Amino acid sequence: MTLDVNLHNARVGVVGLGYVGLPLAVEFGKHYPTIGFDINAARVAELRAGRDSSREVEPDDLRGATHLSYTGSPAGLADCNLYIVTVPTPIDAHKSPDLRPLQSASRMLGGVIRAGEVVVYESTVYPGATEEVCVPLIEEVSGLKYNQDFYVGYSPERINPGDKEHRLTTIRKITSGSTPQTAALIDSLYRSIITAGTHLASSIRVAEAAKVIENTQRDVNIALINELALIFHRLGLDTQEVLEAAGSKWNFLPFRPGLVGGHCIGVDPYYLTHKAQAIGYHPEIILAGRRLNDSMGAYVVKQVIKLMTRRGCLSAAARVLILGLTFKENCPDLRNTRVVDIVAEFKEYGIVCDVHDPWVNPAEARHEYGIEVIAEPPTAFYDAIILAVAHRQFRDLGVAQIRGFGKPAAVLYDVKQMFPKEQVDGRL
Repeated sequence: MTLDVNLHNARVGVVGLGYVGLPLAVEFGKHYPTIGFDINAARVAELRAGRDSSREVEPDDLRGATHLSYTGSPAGLADCNLYIVTVPTPIDAHKSPDLRPLQSASRMLGGVIRAGEVVVYESTVYPGATEEVCVPLIEEVSGLKYNQDFYVGYSPERINPGDKEHRLTTIRKITSGSTPQTAALIDSLYRSIITAGTHLASSIRVAEAAKVIENTQRDVNIALINELALIFHRLGLDTQEVLEAAGSKWNFLPFRPGLVGGHCIGVDPYYLTHKAQAIGYHPEIILAGRRLNDSMGAYVVKQVIKLMTRRGCLSAAARVLILGLTFKENCPDLRNTRVVDIVAEFKEYGIVCDVHDPWVNPAEARHEYGIEVIAEPPTAFYDAIILAVAHRQFRDLGVAQIRGFGKPAAVLYDVKQMFPKEQVDGRL
């Protein structure tokens, strides 16, 4: 059976309407008949009502996707002939790839795909996963044969949640396909909506590998800067001052120390190391970087405890305010946030933390982490305040108002280097 999809008859189905899938569905929905599918009924309902709780897509853009509709039923994808999978690919409690959402989506598509049609995966995976894990499930359920009856591509997502400058259409897109004809179709399809253009990889495995090393590279670089921060602290040097001085050279990379979470940087390296170990290679640098970055929450707490001890405000009744819970600034995304490491570490000391974050859905924080987010911190109440996420609301408050949440001797620790060093009591 030959490929039965082209730019003139393409009917796109996007599986998963989160931070990656919704912007993609909206953009395709401006040009092609498009159906967005999600298993979350509440998510489908809010999108049908023209609302996006992730704040990635503005209401005007939702309305502008005139060819886009939404469904929570696999049967709703029946009219599609090209399916794009954008489901999460997290890690489990043992830091191994959790492919269950991807496997579930593949089985579902096996029940709707017809001969001559195409499935494109965008979810981050290790090299080989698309053809080793996903394709066999589609074959099993559909009874169709790969590259005879149906075709597959891989075009990794490059969405940066909360970033209003680097958007889907302005970020160059990697594309690939299981046959030359499929690759050409997928590349043309994405090129029709991505103004920044595309990069056609030679194979699906090359595209998978390219994606997984993008964030692995960033993770290792941030780990280096975090380690430098640990060294400079012992030397009595301010890390920011050192980095600013070094940054005066044109080729010094502008990484900064901090907590490393989120759905990409703190997760993707484990997909690569999983595959590396499966083929008999033990990755040294990547895993060392992961261990160091995962230790930064405990380091922050240790520094704050020391400052509280010196100030005489450490007691069994001490209370700490943490400003920010999301994994990054100006974004409601809680996935793999490492702020929870700070909360957990203080709990080990028997110290109660209050968490305030204007971007967070309290119900989601409660469901995901068992954390009750407070709506408004009381004044003159806390023994320590930690600026954990650089939300613009916290910058707008300013140091004086933030200090007002604490007692006179309260410690103010700045994880994100939001304010000058002389205005805070400690920072990474």
